[in-house]
Amino acid sequence: MAAPTTHSHQLHLLDYWASAEETGKGISAGTVSASEIARACLDRISQLDSKLNAFIDVFQGETLLAAERLDDERVAGQPRGPLHGVPIAIKDLFDLAGHPTRAGSRALPLVPAPRSATAVQRLLDAGAYPIGKTHTVEFAFGGWGTNATMGTPWNPWDLRTHRVPGGSSSGSAVAVAAGMAYAALGSDTGGSIRTPASHCGIVGVKTSLGLISRTGVFPLCPTHDTVGMLARSVSDAALMLNVIAGQDEADEATRDAPHIDFAADLATSVDGLKLAVLPDPEMTAVRPDIRALFDQTVRQMHDAGARITQFTPPQDLMSYLTAGGRIMSAESYASLHELVTPEDCGVDPAIRQRILAGRDISDVEYREMLESRLKAKKTFGAAVTFDALLTPTCTDTAIPVSEVDEAAIVTPFGRFVNYLDLAAVSVPMGIAQDGLPAGLQIVVPKFDDSLALRIAAHVEALVGRFRPLGL
Repeated sequence: MAAPTTHSHQLHLLDYWASAEETGKGISAGTVSASEIARACLDRISQLDSKLNAFIDVFQGETLLAAERLDDERVAGQPRGPLHGVPIAIKDLFDLAGHPTRAGSRALPLVPAPRSATAVQRLLDAGAYPIGKTHTVEFAFGGWGTNATMGTPWNPWDLRTHRVPGGSSSGSAVAVAAGMAYAALGSDTGGSIRTPASHCGIVGVKTSLGLISRTGVFPLCPTHDTVGMLARSVSDAALMLNVIAGQDEADEATRDAPHIDFAADLATSVDGLKLAVLPDPEMTAVRPDIRALFDQTVRQMHDAGARITQFTPPQDLMSYLTAGGRIMSAESYASLHELVTPEDCGVDPAIRQRILAGRDISDVEYREMLESRLKAKKTFGAAVTFDALLTPTCTDTAIPVSEVDEAAIVTPFGRFVNYLDLAAVSVPMGIAQDGLPAGLQIVVPKFDDSLALRIAAHVEALVGRFRPLGL
C-alpha cells in the first residue's frame, strides 16, 4: 500500500506534484517552458498509463504543437492567463473538435466532433490544452468507476491491488492523482466528480447547475447533469472555474449564471460561519475510522471559530437518492433507448439495466417526479439555517474491483446534492487506517460555490495535499 505524503507547494522544474497554479507561474516566469512540461507529462503517461489506464486517448503530436505555440506566445508577451501552458485531461464525455466522444461505450459511432464543448473551448482560449481524453463509466451512469467494455482505471493509491477509482469521472481523477495531468474536466450527475476525488485523494467540485455550460457534453440526465473539475488544490479548481463559468446562449440553464471571482476569498477564515452536520442515523453507514477523521475535521473548524450545528433534513437522504435515481433512469432512457434496447447492443448489462429501468416510467409519472423534486427543493431550502452542510464524501475508501457489487449504493451523500439543486466540493480530510484517502464534502446552496471553495481551502490548509508515494 502506498504511503501518503504532503506536498511542500514549492515549484521545482518538471514537478509532477506541483499545482496547475504553480506550474502556470513557472511558465509565466520562464522557469520552465510549456514544451518541457508537455514532454514530461507525456513521458509520465507513457510510464504509468499501461498500468493505471486513465486515458482512452493521448494526443502526443497535438500536445507538443500546442505547447510550442504557447511558448511562442509567452515569449512574444502574449500570455493568456494563469493557466497558460498547463496540460489538462478531459473526461471522454466532452466534445473536442476533431476527436470522437465515446462516452465510455463501444456502442457509439466513432464520429469526430465538429467543435469543442463550451467548457473545453474556454480552457483552450485561456491557454490550457488537452493532453488526452480520460476513461469514464459507460454513459457516466455509475459510481464505482468500473467499465466492463472499455476497461476500469486503476486507483493509484494501491499498485498491488486493483481498487476502484470512483466514478463516473474515473480516468480524470486517476490522471490528476497520479501526476499525469495538472487538472481535469469531469461531470457530476449524482456524485461522479466527488466520489473519485475522495477515493483518489484530490479536490473535486460539483458546481451549481447553470454555473457552467453543458453544451457539447454527452447528456445522461439533464435535470441533474453538471460540469466540474478535479484538481490537486482548491486554488486550481478556483482558477478553472474563473475560466469556464458563465453564461452560454446554447445552454439555457446558464442564463442566470452569476459573475464570481472564485479565487478571491480562498484565504478568508471560517470564523463565524455556521456549519451543519447530519444526525447519527444518517451517518450509520460511515466506517468508524472515516467517521473519526470527519469528527476531527469538524472539531478543527469549530476551534477556528465556526459554529457547528446539527441539521436533520426534511426527508432522509435515501429518499432523495431513490427519487433522483428514477429521474436519472427516465431521462437516460428517453435519450438512449434506441441504443440500449437491443439485446446485442454491447452495453454493459449493469449500465443497460439502469437505463432500461426508465422504460416503465410514463410521461405522467415523470412530470409528477419533477413536481415532487420542486417541492423537495423548496422544503429543503426553507429548512436551511446554515452556511454549509458537512458530510464525509463517501462512507468507505476505495474497495478492490473484485469486491464491487454493481447493485450496491456507493455513497448516500452524493445524489441528494444534484436532486436538490445544490453545489458541493470534496476535499481530502486525511488518510484512513487502511492507508487510503478519505474526503470531506462541503454542501452549499445554489451559486454559493465560492463559499464551498473557501471552506475547502481552510481544510486543505489544515491537512495539506496528499499523493501516493508509490508513484
